[in-house]
Amino acid sequence: MTQNPDAPIAIDRLQGLLSEWFAPWIQAMGLQVESFGDGEVTLRLPLSDQLSRVGGMLCGQAMMSAADTAMVLAIVTQLGSQRPMTTVQLNTSFLKPLSGQDARITARVIRAGKSLVFGEIDICGASDGRSVCRASTTYALL
Repeated sequence: MTQNPDAPIAIDRLQGLLSEWFAPWIQAMGLQVESFGDGEVTLRLPLSDQLSRVGGMLCGQAMMSAADTAMVLAIVTQLGSQRPMTTVQLNTSFLKPLSGQDARITARVIRAGKSLVFGEIDICGASDGRSVCRASTTYALL
């Protein structure tokens, strides 16, 4: 079911975009929209053996994919509508391993211009709130 691109922003609309816009392997991650605001969105990434590496640690590839995905939704909340966009740059710093808990991904738009959007993402443990990954990103609006 295709969502109305002019419908008001709501959690169910953002959750729907996860299944409409993103590849099946992103959908398989099980991301859930927890909250949003103007230019900000928070997703939960459930703990999963499929996304973990040796020792039960969430793999970096999953964190980067979740960060990139969260930022797209944060941009939608800033613009108020769906618009084609693409990642230009994603700079990621892994601060410490995450294991034994879900991840919480918060993406924030720092500046939105006519053709570029800049943002920051923080990934932390959903249970302990400790930051495990920080990213900065640039998107081109198409």
